[in-house]
Amino acid sequence: MSEYKLTPQSEDFNEWFNTLVQRADLADYGPVRGTMIIKPYGWALWENIQQGLDKRFKATGHVNAGFPMFIPKSFLEKEAKHVEGFSPELAVVTIGGGEELAEPIVVRPTSETLAGHAYANWIKSYRDLPVLINQWNSVVRWELRTKLFLRTAEFWWQEGHTAHATYEEAETETRQMLDVYHDFAVNEAAVPVIRGRKSNIERFAGADQTYTIEAMMKDRKALQAGTSHNLGQNFARAFDIQYLDRNNELQHCWTTSWGFSTRFIGGMVMTHGDDKGLVLPPRLAPFQVVIVPIYKNDDEKSQVMPVVQRIQAELVAADVRVKVDNREDLTPGFKFNDWELRGVPVRMEIGPKDVSKGTVALARRDMPGKEGKSFVSQAGLTSQVQTLLKTIQANLLETATQFRDAHIQDARNYDEFKQIIAAGEWGDCWWAGSDADEKRIKEETGATTRCFPLAQPEGTSQCMLTAQTANEVVLFAKAY
Repeated sequence: MSEYKLTPQSEDFNEWFNTLVQRADLADYGPVRGTMIIKPYGWALWENIQQGLDKRFKATGHVNAGFPMFIPKSFLEKEAKHVEGFSPELAVVTIGGGEELAEPIVVRPTSETLAGHAYANWIKSYRDLPVLINQWNSVVRWELRTKLFLRTAEFWWQEGHTAHATYEEAETETRQMLDVYHDFAVNEAAVPVIRGRKSNIERFAGADQTYTIEAMMKDRKALQAGTSHNLGQNFARAFDIQYLDRNNELQHCWTTSWGFSTRFIGGMVMTHGDDKGLVLPPRLAPFQVVIVPIYKNDDEKSQVMPVVQRIQAELVAADVRVKVDNREDLTPGFKFNDWELRGVPVRMEIGPKDVSKGTVALARRDMPGKEGKSFVSQAGLTSQVQTLLKTIQANLLETATQFRDAHIQDARNYDEFKQIIAAGEWGDCWWAGSDADEKRIKEETGATTRCFPLAQPEGTSQCMLTAQTANEVVLFAKAY
């Protein structure tokens, strides 16, 4: 089974991740430098993420649409901070149909400018507001140092773009969508993210305010897992998105945007995975149960397979996602290792003895070895499996939360802070520093502000860097 042996996380986390993503059939490198091919198993995971988010978006009144992938370069230049932030990452088309284009076209890095152009045409009156649109698409940001799922030139995501009559409505929308991301990450992916506000220098290019959900990976680095932006009136003024209010006066709209991408798949891998492979949360796993039939000859096969097929049908009828591994040319041991690598939450083994006893063997992926294995009756099996899946889901969240909390340390002064960051931990500290102070810390320690958590302690204290009175706590960490 050497082909399944992974470099231990403790030895080389980066190598563990890169090897696992390919061996577990999630993704591979594309032929153009910086690109990624998402394989069927990885895409099934993304489809489940899409479904979980999409139902939440629609429940909050949003609808899906599709915008073009090509943007006139002049659009990006209308919002100064936006073009400045994205210029180094742009892919620009200068030739089309064999002829040089009159105006260069940008392959979309994000769609705020497209939405701005469209909304300026669509919105005329307060009766047209709010506009609540989302799209599922890919974007291009010219990144040549590929790290599958985490950093690629093209990636898949959803991007919401909304327009509102007032600042308060836009801010409510921005925070609502952050809460949607938080709810999804915690309850579907079992990833315990922290909601917070980005600092000035970490803010999205063109936004008045950026909110984020931050997750801790098993190497203790931070991952920005989703962002929601209050764009103020910046894009409304740049694209002249105006409406007549109830007093028949012309006003600029207030807009938002928010996005959640395939990088979250990488986040799940690094939050739950172990040295044996993926550990997928049951609510998102492509297969929640894999059934491995065990037999040595045709006689045993004829006893086992009808039971396998019956149990499969019962589980499918209960909306459990099931895979029967009936590959003839592989041993049960090989299959066990294969599905362990792929992170399927529950493995079910059924052999001739199980048939005669009316039992099955269940092995939990989140609890390897004898501790996670049990023998249960086939009577009421569907209910037992459903309960087990809920138990695994809850255990993954609890384990990840305990890990995160154990690695966030209070820093009372800069010396303590540097020791915390050098040890690979997150620094939780009172902060009254400037943008220049923040940049200095990044240069000296490699740590960046992850967010000002929305859940703040009461009162004030001393800034860990400047010793000035601080009103807020901020999280610093090294990040992906």
